[in-house]
Amino acid sequence: QVQLVESGGGLVQAGGSLRLSCAASGRTFSNYFMGWFRQVPGKEREFVGGITWAGSTTYYAGSVKGRFTISRDNAKNTVYLQMNSLKSEDTAVYYCAAALNGDKWAPSSYGYWGQGTQVTVSS
Repeated sequence: QVQLVESGGGLVQAGGSLRLSCAASGRTFSNYFMGWFRQVPGKEREFVGGITWAGSTTYYAGSVKGRFTISRDNAKNTVYLQMNSLKSEDTAVYYCAAALNGDKWAPSSYGYWGQGTQVTVSS
């Protein structure tokens, strides 16, 4: 089992920044590909980005590329999502998730999920 707990969400004005954290406990965190997803009511959960177990490669959705940065600290069992130049359309509940393999873009590939943290961007 891997337990994931997100933090750092909140209300921010458009153009501002937030950093989300995802703290992991349980099985060896460094074995997992870590993804960030977001979801708004009535829509499917959307892949935001992800990072390989070594942190050497990151992936981003086109809508956030150049504005969001994912990093991880395996010594602290934590993955981060730095969000800059936030837009109103970034408003969503953000989730971190862990996967051993599979299609990184697909929520079904992830076996473990956090509870989510709300990010609201006011325009």
